[in-house]
Order: sequence, then C-alpha cells, then structure tokens
Amino acid sequence: MKTTAVLGAGSWGTALAVHLATAGHHVRLWARDGALVNQLRSARANERYLPGIPLPDGIEPTASLEEALSGARFVVVAVPSHGLRAVVRGATPFLSDAVLVSASKGIEVDSLQRMSQVIESETAGCCRVVVLSGPSFALETARGLPTAVLAASTDARAAAAVQEHFRGQGLRLYVNDDGAGVEIGGALKNVIAIAAGVTEGLGLGHNTLAALITRGLAEISRLALAEGGRRDTLAGLSGLGDLVLTCTGDLSRNRQVGIALGRGRSLDDILSSMRMVAEGVRTTRAALALGARHGIELPIAAQMQAVIDGRCAPIDAVEALMLRRQRAEVDG
Repeated sequence: MKTTAVLGAGSWGTALAVHLATAGHHVRLWARDGALVNQLRSARANERYLPGIPLPDGIEPTASLEEALSGARFVVVAVPSHGLRAVVRGATPFLSDAVLVSASKGIEVDSLQRMSQVIESETAGCCRVVVLSGPSFALETARGLPTAVLAASTDARAAAAVQEHFRGQGLRLYVNDDGAGVEIGGALKNVIAIAAGVTEGLGLGHNTLAALITRGLAEISRLALAEGGRRDTLAGLSGLGDLVLTCTGDLSRNRQVGIALGRGRSLDDILSSMRMVAEGVRTTRAALALGARHGIELPIAAQMQAVIDGRCAPIDAVEALMLRRQRAEVDG
C-alpha cells in the first residue's frame, strides 16, 4: 500500500484524504494546528472544516511534517495560496522521490507565481509536480458524488501516475500538459465568482450572470494565453467547468462573498464571519498585477478590486462594465 501525505487539513485537503482512504490508500493528513489534529484523532471527523464527514480508518492525522512525509510516494499540498510557500519550505528537507500534487488555487501576491511555480522554486526541482484542478466542491467530493478533475503536468509519467493513484469511485481524472492554462483557470474563476455573487446580491437576474460568466471566461483566457496556456484548456474542466461551478453553486465561498458585497456588507465584516479562506479576494489583486506585467486588460477583475477596496459601490461597478467601449467579441 502506497502512503500519501496530504498537507493541509482544511475542507479540500480533508476531502482528498477521505477520497484516497476510501479508495484503499494509507493517508497521513497534516495540519499545523495541534488542537485540530487532536480533534481529528478523537472525533474522527473534521467538524471545523468539513462537518458531517467521518474520517476513514486509513487516515492518520499528524502535526509533524517529518512524520507525514516519511516514505510518502505522493504528497498533496492543499493549503491556502498565501501559506503555500512556507509549508513547502518546511516540507522540503523531508521529501524524497515523491510526486508533489498541487491542490491549491491562486497566484502568490508578492512573486505573482502560480502555485506549481512556488513549489518548484522552493524544492529546486527535486520532485515532479502535478497540478490537480477542476470543478470540485470539497463536501461533494468527500461524499463520493461523481466528480471529474485534471492532473496537469509537463511530465507525462507523473501526471499518469497521479491519474492512476487518485482514481476511485466518485473521482475521475483526465491528464493535461498545460499547467499554465489549468492554474490560471483555477485561480481566476474565484475572481469571477465574486462578481457573480455581486450580481446575485444586487438581484440583476440570469441575463447578467450569463454575460458575466462568458466575458469572465474571455478575461481568464487572455491571461492564461499570456502565461503560455492554451485556449482549448480554458474550454475544459479547469476553465469553463470550474468557472460555472464556482459562479453558480451555493457551496462557493467566493460567490458568497460577492453576494454579501452586493447586499451592502463591508469586506472586513464578511471575512470576519468566515472560517475558511475565499481565495478570490487575494487573487484579484495578484491577477491585476500579472495582467499589467503582460499588458493584458482585466476589466471585471479591476471593477471587483474597486468594490473589494471600498472605492466603488457594486452597482456602480456593474454600470462601469456595461458602459465600456463596445468592441468585437473575439480578440483580434
């Protein structure tokens, strides 16, 4: 039996651990919070981040990186984007010939690196890196509901190994070699999901939502292409699929942030009431900076940043987008 380490005991890390253990694998689930580890061990459930889902016997919670990584063939990194670098840096001395699976979505604010790039820079290329991304709410994955995701890497053997190792009832994996397209799609869909929530909070209807998702996909695609991604990737699971799920599903934290903003709550008030991270809040600023680096215009992200900063009322942001200069649908 191959051991898999999952670094990060939030909702997504726990869901992946549950899936892998249910599929018959031995999983060490690492959390930096010792109190959370004790709760996982005693209650055999993660009531803080994934309530109502029992932990299978194959999951071994631990607060020790060395213990979690010892002999691990696959290492899943499922921590928030702003904490990923520190966790990988701490894990690197204990890594051997493992495949690192990036299950985090976002862009690092300071470096503007994608999550796989952060992992590669911290590990100095000692391990193969595969990106795991696609339309997947943690709760539904943990419940074993049918879910399809991508295993993306330029290393075809590593991607195929993850595809085989992570397969199981309820989770189907496709391989892809376009890591840049997959990661930009997974990161920026959270920004568009905040905007989708704003439209719902304002009561603007289905026409508005459909337009937003479609133009949001065009915005994501422009940045992905500038980063070296392919347009066809953005039409797949990690682009359109993840975007539709996050913009329409009630389990989307980023959409819930947008709904609250549209109803007039301040960002500080919204975030103070949330236990889990809404990645889109950080990603919006990073995406704009990355777009500026490439000379790419991101109008939806720009208006969402103005709303997040309190510089613009949500309804005024919508009006600003509607009154932009009209243009051809497809970039020339």
